[in-house]
Amino acid sequence: MKASLGERWFMGCTHVFMVLLSIAFLIPIVAIVSISLSNDGDIAQYGYRLLPARLDLEAYSFIFSTPLTLLHSYKATLIMSAAGTFLSLVMISTCAYALSRRDFAYRRIITFYLFFTMLFSGGLVPFYILMTHYFHLQNTYAALIIPVLGNVWYVFLMRTFFQQLPDALAESATIDGAGELRIYVSIILPLSKPVLATIGLMQLLTYWNSWYPALLFISQKDMYPLQYLLQVMLQNINEITRNMQDNVMVDLTAAANLPTENMRMAMCILAIGPMLFVFPFFQKYFAKGLTVGSVKG
Repeated sequence: MKASLGERWFMGCTHVFMVLLSIAFLIPIVAIVSISLSNDGDIAQYGYRLLPARLDLEAYSFIFSTPLTLLHSYKATLIMSAAGTFLSLVMISTCAYALSRRDFAYRRIITFYLFFTMLFSGGLVPFYILMTHYFHLQNTYAALIIPVLGNVWYVFLMRTFFQQLPDALAESATIDGAGELRIYVSIILPLSKPVLATIGLMQLLTYWNSWYPALLFISQKDMYPLQYLLQVMLQNINEITRNMQDNVMVDLTAAANLPTENMRMAMCILAIGPMLFVFPFFQKYFAKGLTVGSVKG
């Protein structure tokens, strides 16, 4: 059926609005890239610009001046993100599957217990004592993975998705002799790609941006995750700058050539760059996963 003039006008305006909105989202990223490639003097003189006045790789040269440190940081972040995301999906999906089964006798009690942990926590000091004095996880990848491993909200989100799947699937599989593990692996998980991809992406971003566990439990520099390493580098720059302002004795030649604003933006590029390449692989399922729980089937 041919669209009316009003409908065509509406669709045209909608497309124009979405294009402008997309450009508005892209402008900050373009600005970050431009500032990271600019000279600090140009930034002080002209301010933030979408195109650099002069191309300058000083910030990246400073960051890559110790390439082994950066490579170790990427290695720690990749191990933490990959292993943590996989283990999180296994733990969250198994817990959510058990809570979604109506014939599970203790699902109400466990649901209340999990919800209670969303309201109250044991506190930082008991958590630190548990991780260091009882589990002895200092300077291990487990110390970076375990604190972010579980998320009760994601458990409830995935449970809602599992509850929307027809009960007849599990019942027919049970009649055919399949156990709970076989039903979970062969039937439930293949039908749950949207929610698995959505939660997996969220957990991946959480691990990739995680730095607080490293602050608490990691003292070996070759195990610093990327976000924590960049934060330490930025703190060092701020400390040198503060010492210059307070007339503390520092290497004036090195301090004068030390990048500040452009380095901050270069750190942002190094931190968000890999995730920009990962997101398109999840996009197909991400849009479906956003509507999890919105329609009761």
